[in-house]
Amino acid sequence: MEKLIQGLERFQTEIFPRERELFAHLANHHEPHAMMITCADARIDPSHLLQTRPGELFMLRNAGNMVPAYTSGLGAEAATIEYAMSVLKLKHIIVCGHTDCGAMRAVLKPEVASGMHAVQNWLTHASCARRIVQDRYGHQEESVRLRRLVEENVMAQLVNLHTHPSVASRLLTGAVHLYGWVYEIGAGRIHAYDPATNAFLPLQPGDPFQDLPAMRLAMALTD
Repeated sequence: MEKLIQGLERFQTEIFPRERELFAHLANHHEPHAMMITCADARIDPSHLLQTRPGELFMLRNAGNMVPAYTSGLGAEAATIEYAMSVLKLKHIIVCGHTDCGAMRAVLKPEVASGMHAVQNWLTHASCARRIVQDRYGHQEESVRLRRLVEENVMAQLVNLHTHPSVASRLLTGAVHLYGWVYEIGAGRIHAYDPATNAFLPLQPGDPFQDLPAMRLAMALTD
C-alpha cells in the first residue's frame, strides 16, 4: 500500500497541478473515443499501451475479456456495453486478449480452477472458443493451443457482442465498428484480426483500421 499512497501523493502534488485544465474539463465532460474490452490482468495497462489521456478510453475489464451473450443474463458487462452505445454513442469497440492469459489457461486446463466455483462458472463464456481449439488444434503442443485459444476467445466474444441489442442496431447502420486484438506482453506488440486473411497479424503504425463486418465476423468462426 505504501507504494500506492506515494503514487497518489505524486499525482496530487505534481501531475494534477500540471494537468489542472484537463481535469477541470473532465469534471463535466465524458467523451471517450473508443471502448476497450480487455482482461483484468495487472500486466495490461491500456492507457499506457495506447498512450491515451484520461477521458479518452472507456474500459470494461474482467477475467478473460469476456462478453457474456445478452441472453445469458443482464449483468455488469451488459449494462456497461449498453451505456457505451446508448449514452456515449461510441463508434469503436475493441476486444483485446493477451498472451499468457491465466483465464485462458484455466479454460484449456480446467483443473487449474478446481475448487473455484465462481471462476469455473465464469469461464463457461469461453466454451465456444475451447471447443474450436479442441477440434482444430488438439494435436498441437500446449503453447500453441493456448495462443490459438486466446485468439479464438477474442473472436467468440466479438460474436457475443452481436447479441446485445444496442450493439446490433448500431452495427446495422454502420454507427459502430468492432476490432479484435491480441496483446503480446513480452514484445509490446498488438496483433489485430485481419478480415481479408482471417488471421491475427501484427498491427503496424500507419496500417488501415480493420473492423469486422457483421457477416464476415460470423463466418470467421466457421472458416
